[in-house]
Amino acid sequence: MTPTNDHLKTIATVIFVLAIVPFALFAVPQLAGASHSYVVLSDSMSPAIDAGDVVFVADEPTDEISEGDVITFASADVASGTGSSLVTHRVVDVVERDGQTAFRTKGDANEEADQELVSPRNVVGVVSFHLPLVGYVVTFASSRLGTVLFLVVPAVLLGGGELYDLYRGAFGEEEGT
Repeated sequence: MTPTNDHLKTIATVIFVLAIVPFALFAVPQLAGASHSYVVLSDSMSPAIDAGDVVFVADEPTDEISEGDVITFASADVASGTGSSLVTHRVVDVVERDGQTAFRTKGDANEEADQELVSPRNVVGVVSFHLPLVGYVVTFASSRLGTVLFLVVPAVLLGGGELYDLYRGAFGEEEGT
């Protein structure tokens, strides 16, 4: 193998690893010290966090959450059992409500704070970091077309390559000819 081929293989390996790492982290956020990962669906936290980004959320005791932290929480409709949305917003105030701590939150791009206070029991965790744009690929991969492109097509190509190698071996063709 020539030095040029060695360099190309090294570059291809580095590119492959750099492409795979964000998705491995999304699938297993514990590798990055987080407990959950979520795709952001809106621009309410823009420019800090945009739609299509993936946020990594770490468990943190709610008594350690302070103003300025970005938290992910179950919205009031989720808490009441009538909905299923998680929200990622910045804590703009820590308040006492009925003798208990609650959080006033606001999306960075929103003009007003959220109407409902966030109860500590609704807090999923604190955002530790985010990866831009990865969520678009994750969302696409979850679709029917994405499943075909990311699973079926590579499987067919790998299988086809193996069948071709078997065919070449069966008919005595040597590699490199």
